[in-house]
Amino acid sequence: MKLFQKLLLAPAALGLMAPMAASAADLNLAGVNQYATSDEQVTSITQFSDVQPTDWAYQALSNLIERYGCVAGYPNGTFKGKQAMTRYEAAALLNACLDRITEVTDELKRLMKEFEKELAVLKGRVDGLEAKVGELEATQFSTTTKLKGIATFVLGANSFGGSVEGLRDAAAAVEGATTFNYDVRLNFDTSFTGKDLLRTTLRAGNFADSAFGNGGLNQLEVAFQEDCGTDADCGDVVAINRLFYQFPIGSNFTATIGGRVRQDDMLAMWPSAYPADTVLDIFTYAGAPGTYNLNLGAGAGIWWQSNGWSISANYVAANGDVGNPNNGGIGTDGSQETGTVQLGYAAKNWGLAAAYNYSNGVSPASGTPLAVGLGSTGAFFETVNSVGISGYWQPTTNGWVPSISAGWGINSYNEDNDAANFDGVASQSWYVGLQWQDAFIKGNALGMAVGQPTFVTSCGDFCDKTPFDAGYAWEWWYKFQVTDNISVTPAIFYLSNPLGSVGNAARVAAGENGAALTNFGGLVKTTFKF
Repeated sequence: MKLFQKLLLAPAALGLMAPMAASAADLNLAGVNQYATSDEQVTSITQFSDVQPTDWAYQALSNLIERYGCVAGYPNGTFKGKQAMTRYEAAALLNACLDRITEVTDELKRLMKEFEKELAVLKGRVDGLEAKVGELEATQFSTTTKLKGIATFVLGANSFGGSVEGLRDAAAAVEGATTFNYDVRLNFDTSFTGKDLLRTTLRAGNFADSAFGNGGLNQLEVAFQEDCGTDADCGDVVAINRLFYQFPIGSNFTATIGGRVRQDDMLAMWPSAYPADTVLDIFTYAGAPGTYNLNLGAGAGIWWQSNGWSISANYVAANGDVGNPNNGGIGTDGSQETGTVQLGYAAKNWGLAAAYNYSNGVSPASGTPLAVGLGSTGAFFETVNSVGISGYWQPTTNGWVPSISAGWGINSYNEDNDAANFDGVASQSWYVGLQWQDAFIKGNALGMAVGQPTFVTSCGDFCDKTPFDAGYAWEWWYKFQVTDNISVTPAIFYLSNPLGSVGNAARVAAGENGAALTNFGGLVKTTFKF
């Protein structure tokens, strides 16, 4: 081997940083020859027995070996990094590494020439993307706010049956037509720190006079109509539906405050996996419309989360913006207020929660006319204590096994009227919802639910007999996911006794048998997300 080649393989990797005061006479040609004639190909620094990760130049030597391959060792598997080196040895090592870098550079030049046209096209595309990004940045809506919108069309109708002709005719006169309605929600989510959330929701709809928006058991979850005060015909009005600020406190707490915030906005978890696409409103309260009454107004809350466990507490005053204490305010008789505490646990594919709710002037969100009317403002029982237990389970893979959601709620109405002597009035509710993801076609979903909307179970001193207020509700639906942003959901539902004890009293008075009034409905819902 030529002397120059031997010099290229000199053991000088770490010596680059050492003093180079030795003369040419100090060069150990025998050692260089022994080093250069080694057959050991060093491809990893771990092949050197005398080099440790704690050595100060460990990373530098590793880079020279693995990236450039210009360092070799002695036949005995050592590097001898502490051995002194001459300036000739340092020059030989430097030259070897520069030769490898030159080889890499020449290869890159060859590749660049071979793919010159492709690189030119790629550069043009990159330049075009940079121009588009610059244009978007110059015209973007906001650097801190994201817009998410949902627009829903509903085409549907009701049919009514039952043994009392007067009830059938009255229901058909109000809700017997086929209607086409819409609901639009625009969510503006703003974050100032990346961890907080300022949500502003604009919403509009025209369901007030539709077949599905009169507040009965056949009301849809999307059936929105803004309250316009004394104006009875004020559909299509865009209003602020949400306005609240949510921010973390430490690593486990989250606080929420808002002038228009809903009860469930301030819960750490929602104890239901049903439904993927809502139909009847009564099946969207986790089986406990009294506990999860979704009161909306001025409010504040806080929750704690750790290792799946969560505790939530919040307060909402629906009339918190009103200055008259008889009709509004916070903590007054006119507040229409709720206070909620929830304890929950959410695992990877299941969850369970128990919650307590105190309400003053706020009825269960959904139920029979008697169950809802007893808790409303101005009724005998203005305060209600409610407890709900709800949970869900989801399979780990989509298939023939559905997710299962279930819930049960109980409500106790408290006397708040000295002129009456009512005591012991209670109501209950429950539901079970099944949902199949990727049903028949990937991306689609199939669901059904059955339950009993809130119904009075005992009257106490209010009545000395069984109220016969119970009824059943069913719904079936299938969601076609047409595109990532458009879905079409046909659905049908059935209500066995939507008027509860009111219908039963009419049946008894008419001397009829069987259900006083039944309600069968069908609809097609189209949802656009953007």
